[in-house]
Amino acid sequence: MGKEEKKNTSTSPADPVEACAHFSRLIGADSNLVLHGGGNSSVKAVRPDITGQDREAIFVKGSGWDMGSLEVPGLTPLDLPRLKQLLELNELSDVDMMRELSAAKLDPGAPNPSVETLLHAFIPHRAVQHSHADVIVTLTNLAGMTSPDEVVREIFGDEVIVIPYVMPGFDLAQEVRENWSAQFHDGTRGMVLLNHGLFTFGDDSATAYELHMQLIERAEKWLEKEAPVETRQNNSLPAEVLLTDLARLRLQMSNVAGKPMIVTRHTDDSVGGFLQREDYKDLARRGPLTPDHIIRTKRLPMVGANENSLDQYVEEYKSYVEEFRHRIRTEFTEIDSAPRIVLDPEIGMLAAGFTATDAQIAADIYHHTIPVLCRAEDHLGGYKALSAEELFDVEYWDLEQAKLRKTGKPPELNGTVALVTGAASGIGKACAEELKDRGSAVIGLDLSPEIENVFSGDNWIGIEVDVTKTEEVASAIRAGVERFGGLDIAVVAAGIFGESAAIEDLDSEEWRRVMSVNVDSVQSLFGRIGPLLALSPVGGRVVVIGSKNVPAPGKGAAAYSASKAALQQLCRVAALEWAPNSTRVNIVHPDAVFDTGLWSEELIEQRASSYGISPEEYKKRNLLSVEVTSKAVARSAISLCTDDFSTTTGASIPTDGGSDRVI
Repeated sequence: MGKEEKKNTSTSPADPVEACAHFSRLIGADSNLVLHGGGNSSVKAVRPDITGQDREAIFVKGSGWDMGSLEVPGLTPLDLPRLKQLLELNELSDVDMMRELSAAKLDPGAPNPSVETLLHAFIPHRAVQHSHADVIVTLTNLAGMTSPDEVVREIFGDEVIVIPYVMPGFDLAQEVRENWSAQFHDGTRGMVLLNHGLFTFGDDSATAYELHMQLIERAEKWLEKEAPVETRQNNSLPAEVLLTDLARLRLQMSNVAGKPMIVTRHTDDSVGGFLQREDYKDLARRGPLTPDHIIRTKRLPMVGANENSLDQYVEEYKSYVEEFRHRIRTEFTEIDSAPRIVLDPEIGMLAAGFTATDAQIAADIYHHTIPVLCRAEDHLGGYKALSAEELFDVEYWDLEQAKLRKTGKPPELNGTVALVTGAASGIGKACAEELKDRGSAVIGLDLSPEIENVFSGDNWIGIEVDVTKTEEVASAIRAGVERFGGLDIAVVAAGIFGESAAIEDLDSEEWRRVMSVNVDSVQSLFGRIGPLLALSPVGGRVVVIGSKNVPAPGKGAAAYSASKAALQQLCRVAALEWAPNSTRVNIVHPDAVFDTGLWSEELIEQRASSYGISPEEYKKRNLLSVEVTSKAVARSAISLCTDDFSTTTGASIPTDGGSDRVI
């Protein structure tokens, strides 16, 4: 944490709950302290209820909130006296504990509180801050002669309470309670939970934060002296791999998982340096930094990136589940056997998940795991995680099992990867948005530089591309496939109308320009994406934006009409050729879509005037008297990419409100 961020302690909000959120965000802003939902914070404060009666409450970070973005609504208020009563029980199951915590909420609409709420309630200080700092877990995952608790004592003396690993929940709160009086004194500045993280506390959140930073800094200085970080040179991995190899591995992993996965490739220096170590395979099989990481990365990564490696991984995972399934105390829901991290010197690191965000979280966690593994192994006597059975208890925890059983149906295109050309505006943009809304990760291509920022988030990559330049398109496809693992859906929306002219006045260069964009570029694109679509875990789906001008051409639009007609023939041939690979190809024919770049309000007024009608009437000049919008076309187009049309290929669908010339 930098000095500039620490200065924020001098501007601590006066309200204790706002202060808790403020200092939580400072800790959450540093990925070396917490990652993706990790860490926790709380503050005890008196609050009046609706009757005006003061209630002694504790505000604890709620489920679904990250430390880095925590706001007051993300701090769940609970009845503190009730929680103290629960702490007097001799035992309390996790399921019963969460039920009691829910009942103790002072605001029924607040998020579910952290599983560590009872621990926060026990700590006899107003404010508590908790992180999973890399430097702390480095100290507590050691296999050397010196035990982790002895290393912690060497650094912090008796200024911290040291607690052996216990799963979060009631048992952990009781373990801390039993050890507290023996270790706590006036000079106590924090608490280290082995294989878990750091707690600090004080009369206010500013104090808890300052103590947190001081203890982290002390651990960093000790590690810099005893275990300096080494910079490995020549960490480069092969710059390119066959995209079909990535897509095939994604297909195999998705088949194991039972649904499509997003798989992201990483080849940075950290990954390259790790995979050049002679002992990387051994290190990779030591286990995660903290037990909660297992939910995102599984206990072990897969080493090697071939089908044999995957078969072996699946068998080992199933054996691991069978060996420890007797430890499960509730209804059993087995987790899929697919790996979430794959390590291979020829490919780099692959991170997998059922969404692009899941894959990114897994990657972030392993990027933080690598330097801890190396540092502990090279300088601190070796890295050692928790035992397999202890990690299994977290992976198949009652509360995690309950989440699996309650998980709702994901979006229909969840885990799929789509490519959309012409995605910066109009129909292309609407299609990209519809795909994202339905769960797809989207690769957007467009000539406009604005394409990069049309959307944001882990499930979007926008690339500036001239679709007529094959090298640019090839590079963009590579970037997209390495980002998401393969390709399931392609939406071809890029196109131009060209200049209106009678055939005898049509310039041959203009003819070629229109053909180049509307037909030639698609033929080239199909040649590149066909093999990738053939490796889709859900079967390839292609939809092309055609035009009403195919069945009903217009005067002065020879190049446009001919190009779209040729495009339809190309799609029909693709439907014939790709059907054996379970790839379906369909085309939609819109007309008079006025919210695209082809139309301006001025042009609409001119056209409407020529017909003697208003602009609004002109927009609805079709049999159904409806306005055909980009969004309406997109809904139709993307519906063709769903299972609702699993038996449809080679179709041409009008999306024009009904045209008497077509009908």
